[in-house]
Amino acid sequence: MAEYLLIIVTAIFVNNILLAQFLGICPFLGVSNKLSTATGMSGAVCFVITLATVVTWLINKYLLVRFDIVYLQTIAFILVIAALVQMVEIVLKKVSPSLYQALGIFLPLITTNCAVLGVALSVVQKDMPLGQATVYAFATSIGWGLAMILFAGLREQLAGNDVPKAFKGLPIALITAGIMALAFLGFTGIGN
Repeated sequence: MAEYLLIIVTAIFVNNILLAQFLGICPFLGVSNKLSTATGMSGAVCFVITLATVVTWLINKYLLVRFDIVYLQTIAFILVIAALVQMVEIVLKKVSPSLYQALGIFLPLITTNCAVLGVALSVVQKDMPLGQATVYAFATSIGWGLAMILFAGLREQLAGNDVPKAFKGLPIALITAGIMALAFLGFTGIGN
C-alpha cells in the first residue's frame, strides 16, 4: 500500500508530467484560458491517459512482446490512443455538447498530446506490473489536470489584472507557468 501511495504522490507532485517533464504543453497553453474548459480537458485527458495506458500495456505484453514485434510499439500505441480519443469525442458530443464545443480543436489534439503517449511508453519501459501501471497513469493524469486547473485559475485572475502591455497574453502565461514549475520543485524531497 505504501508503494502505491509513493507512486501517487510522486506522479502528481514530484515528477509532474507537465511541470517537471514538460509533456502536454500544447493544450496547457491553448485550453487554459477558462477554468471550465481546463477542467473538461483535464477530465478527458485523465480518462484517455488511464485507459490508453491499460490497453497499451496489455497489447505490449500479450501481443508485441509475445510475437517479438516490439519495434511496432510506438505505432500500435498511437493507433490505440487515436481510437480512444475518437471514443471520448463521440461520448462528449452526446453527453455535453457545450463542453464539446468549448474544447473545439483541442479535443482531437489529445491524440497528439505527448503526455498520453509518454505515460504509455514510460510504463512499458519501466516494466511496471499492470496494477502499478494503472495507478501511475491515473496519478500522472491527475497531476497533469491539477497543473492545468491551477494554471487556468491563475490565467483567469491575470486577465482581470493590470499587466504591462509587453507581458499581456502568452508572455505572462509563460512566466506564470515557470513560477508554477518552480513551486512544484518544492515537492522534490518527498519521493526520496
